[in-house]
Amino acid sequence: MMDDLSFAQRQRLAFIDFKLFFTASMTRSEIVQHFEMGVSAATRDINLYKELAPENMEYDNVEKRYFITHKFKPLFNHDAKRTLVKLANDISDGFDAIGSTDFPVEQPSQLNVPDITVIARLSQAMVTVKAVSVIYTSLSSGSGARELVPHTIVDNGLRWHVRAFDRKTQTFRDFVLSRLSKVSVLKPKPESLELKAQDLQWNSILPLELVPHPKNIEFPTAIELDYNMEDGVLALNVRAAMAGYLLRRWNVDCSENAELSGPEYQLYLKNTKLLRGATNLSLAPGYNQEIKNYIYG
Repeated sequence: MMDDLSFAQRQRLAFIDFKLFFTASMTRSEIVQHFEMGVSAATRDINLYKELAPENMEYDNVEKRYFITHKFKPLFNHDAKRTLVKLANDISDGFDAIGSTDFPVEQPSQLNVPDITVIARLSQAMVTVKAVSVIYTSLSSGSGARELVPHTIVDNGLRWHVRAFDRKTQTFRDFVLSRLSKVSVLKPKPESLELKAQDLQWNSILPLELVPHPKNIEFPTAIELDYNMEDGVLALNVRAAMAGYLLRRWNVDCSENAELSGPEYQLYLKNTKLLRGATNLSLAPGYNQEIKNYIYG
């Protein structure tokens, strides 16, 4: 039956599917507003979706909203990498389910691709402000059950993480998406101390100052042009929780006296002392181990 539908119909059905899968609910007015169509036409699309996937959603008369059911099975194949990009840019038009224009743009191969159902359950929990029950496999302790209160999915440049409050350690931490399995959304609302507003590392902003490496770069003007520096400095406001990832991704020398050598170290962190108190500093190239021990020891 899907093959008999027009492109526009499949686009609207994919939108309904996307909204249910990744936000846990959907309204008729969202279809009307997104596609600039009439209420009766939106109603026909909803009825068609229910005909194709009768167990995917149920209507709540009080909230006037359709909610995902525990029997939900996506009607479309939502690609994990495209979906993460859409979620990061607040796009929910379902185009990933029905194809889009092929642009002449290439990216390095991504070795780490999370499971789409894991992404969906985390997205549902974040949109509805709920906790999740998961099985998490870590390098240090293997697999185990955890309860997390997720608030943001993060691309650190190499792989995807979810930033969440971990009820086991009672701290906000980063969890690799591909190591999560058996994710289920919990009904009770989280405590206020578990919410994003209480994540101090996430809400703390560090004004980093990156400059051309003073020892490894013979012609600093080239680096200034690469990064559109002003007066020889690239000023960035970065979340404390994300600083370590950024500094590693761009091979920024964070040693006190620009001690790292090699062609990969083209940038130097001018205000290294600003890192004190930030997390993930083990990722910052050359950052002083004594300072790390002072902070975490």
